[in-house]
Amino acid sequence: MSPTALTMMLTAWITVTAFTLYFFWKVVKTPPRAEPDSYAANDDEPR
Repeated sequence: MSPTALTMMLTAWITVTAFTLYFFWKVVKTPPRAEPDSYAANDDEPR
């Protein structure tokens, strides 16, 4: 493998890995949103 191809391959791998880790960390650190309980929200409505 030529040095140019190796450099290009490593750059692509590092870029993809960096984006993957960045967005994974963003998902892990985002607090969950409080969603209303669908059953408790519909208790006052007649059936």
